[in-house]
Amino acid sequence: MTNFLKKTVALVVLIILSSCSNNDDSEQIDGNTTTPSQNIEADILQLINNYRASKNLTKLEVSKIIKSQTDDHTNYMISKGQISHDGFSKRSDYLKENDNSKIMAENVAIGYATAKAVVDGWISSDGHRKNIEGDYTHFNVTAKQDNSGTWYYTNIFIKK
Repeated sequence: MTNFLKKTVALVVLIILSSCSNNDDSEQIDGNTTTPSQNIEADILQLINNYRASKNLTKLEVSKIIKSQTDDHTNYMISKGQISHDGFSKRSDYLKENDNSKIMAENVAIGYATAKAVVDGWISSDGHRKNIEGDYTHFNVTAKQDNSGTWYYTNIFIKK
């Protein structure tokens, strides 16, 4: 079988499998409907806390107010088509004023397809790992895909 024929057969099989799948990207977990973004976010938070536990560091608590900032920044990065820390001081000021945070750090990423991959990428980077291992009390994360399917991530840590 030629390479072209193999690729064509593989493409046809992929199309058939895709056409049989449900268009709803949500799934049922414990009776609750979740999206792939929510699943990957929960996995990221768990992986970070597991890593912290392996280093005898305290578990971080999830903060809903941080989520508003990670959502906004992830949407901003998607609109620009690149990752950045643009507006970090505004997010920091907002969290100081509205959540009594004393210090804050932020990790961003692009392109990782799984929670494990993005967390491993952050842990492999000195600056990002320092944030994960930092003296923080709360955190949250947003994972969101752009229209082409590329994942963008914003992870914020604060200390109250």
